[in-house]
Amino acid sequence: MHEKTTCNPGGYSDYRHRLIFKLTLKLEKSFSRRITLLTRLFFRRHTAIPYILKWLFISGILGICIGTASAGFLQSLDWVTAYRETHLWLIALLPFGGLLIGMLYTHYGKDVEAGNNLLIDTINNPGGTVPLKMAPFVYVGTMVTHLLGGSAGREGTALQMAGAIADQFSIPLRLSENDRKVLIIAAIAAGFGSVFGTPLAGAIFGLEVFLIGRITYAALFPVIMSATLADLVTNLWKTHHTHYHIDLVPAISLPTLLYALGAGLVFGLCAASFSRLIHTVSALFKAKISYPPLRPFIGGILVALGVWTIGTTNYIGLGIPTILASFEKQLPAYDFALKMAFTLITLAAGFKGGEVTPLFFIGATLGNALSYFVPLPTELLAGMGFVAVFAGATNTPLACTIMAMELFGSGCGVYVAVACVTSYLVSGHYSIYGRQLIGEPKHSRFSQYMGKRLNEL
Repeated sequence: MHEKTTCNPGGYSDYRHRLIFKLTLKLEKSFSRRITLLTRLFFRRHTAIPYILKWLFISGILGICIGTASAGFLQSLDWVTAYRETHLWLIALLPFGGLLIGMLYTHYGKDVEAGNNLLIDTINNPGGTVPLKMAPFVYVGTMVTHLLGGSAGREGTALQMAGAIADQFSIPLRLSENDRKVLIIAAIAAGFGSVFGTPLAGAIFGLEVFLIGRITYAALFPVIMSATLADLVTNLWKTHHTHYHIDLVPAISLPTLLYALGAGLVFGLCAASFSRLIHTVSALFKAKISYPPLRPFIGGILVALGVWTIGTTNYIGLGIPTILASFEKQLPAYDFALKMAFTLITLAAGFKGGEVTPLFFIGATLGNALSYFVPLPTELLAGMGFVAVFAGATNTPLACTIMAMELFGSGCGVYVAVACVTSYLVSGHYSIYGRQLIGEPKHSRFSQYMGKRLNEL
């Protein structure tokens, strides 16, 4: 013992503390005091246990609150979508709905207008508490967008509601700065996992999305528990999730892997194009229309005219029926392009909802289009595109790979992994989330990008 403590002063100090503790314990006559001392010694030796208990408690709070919020959001989203499809005249009111959303955010919500980027900034550089009003504002904006026929998703709303709700607990729980970062990451994981019914993908998405190329293992337990509990609570509310199937997966061979790699290349180019265009179109709206509420008003006119011109509602809303159809039969090869156009106008103009479900649509229909000349099953290509375009546009290849296996089954794992990673690399340093921080560049050639946000490049 003497040799060990001589070489390691810290070891000697620890030995001395244990000796003093044992002497104190022997001298202590009060039974309750002895129990208290023994308990302190136990937790001192097993530090992971209080950490687990602490985050299990916090994750339970997040799971209940965020899972319930996601359930209410999804059920009301189903209702407004069904109502719109049976009252198509509502699409004519889209410009006025856009004007309402624009005025709401311009006059009362400028501090939450950044949406998901605000959450990413809060993780990387914690500032003030995320305003709770972010949750009702984005909820109302999304409901109006979908009710009146905008082309938008739901992940943005789920994440913003989750982040705004979760950060309200940071002060009463007296969380440190680092714990608050973990809290927001766990909230993002819970929101994503519960809204899509993919808790594991939600957990990894929360870890991947704010820092490109690196994962924070310190948040691993909180994100897994928060996402799982939130999904469980959402299901307890009997909330419907869309189910997809890939029944035919060919045996892995060199030719099929090369086909998957080639498809991933196309998906990555599509992801990069979408990411660049949404920022470009948004900047164009801002440059040409100085009064913010008029941007969604004009955007609403363009979308409504587009629906009237092509004579179908296939490319507005979430587009779930078309996504499902892309797994079952060959669709027109231009479906992905039309959905991209409607989504770019809707979101760049200032409507609310999110980009992810439209990216699922774009990816699945692009994969379906590739099946015209790529000798892989249509359903497999649709599934690969479903997650790979999303992976490239958000820089989250691991989350998207896991999401595919949760949604479609593990049999497609190798193919979707190849497609997602290829798409991630090919998409370059572009993203729908401009405030993402580069933790590790995608190539050594871009080492100077380390520590920079994407919108700073």
